[in-house]
Amino acid sequence: RYGPKAGGRYNDGLNIKTTRGATVRAAADGEVLYVGDAIAGFGLMILIRHPGGTVTAYGHLEDALVDRGQKVQRGQPIARAGSSGAATEPQLHFQIRQGRRTLDPALHLPR
Repeated sequence: RYGPKAGGRYNDGLNIKTTRGATVRAAADGEVLYVGDAIAGFGLMILIRHPGGTVTAYGHLEDALVDRGQKVQRGQPIARAGSSGAATEPQLHFQIRQGRRTLDPALHLPR
C-alpha cells in the first residue's frame, strides 16, 4: 500500500504482486523518459511522462519492451514483471508523480 510502513519507512507507490514475466502496460498515453536500473532498490525501471506533466514509474521489471523517447499508448505493453532490485518476489512497483510529489495510485486508477 501507499504511505507509511513499519520501521519509519514510506512507500511512494503500490507494490502489486504478480507472476514473473506478466505483461506490464502503460497507465496512460505518454513518452518514455527513462529505462534503466540506476535508481537504487527498484531494479529495472521505466518512467513515462504524460500530458500535464504527470510521470508514472514501473519498477522491479524483468525486461523492458520500450526505449527512451518512444511514444506509448494507454494499455500498450511496456515491460515484463520481475523481481529485480530489492524485490524478493515477482511484483510491479507502480508510482504516480506530479513534480516532486507522489500521488496515491489507488485514488487515480480504475478499480
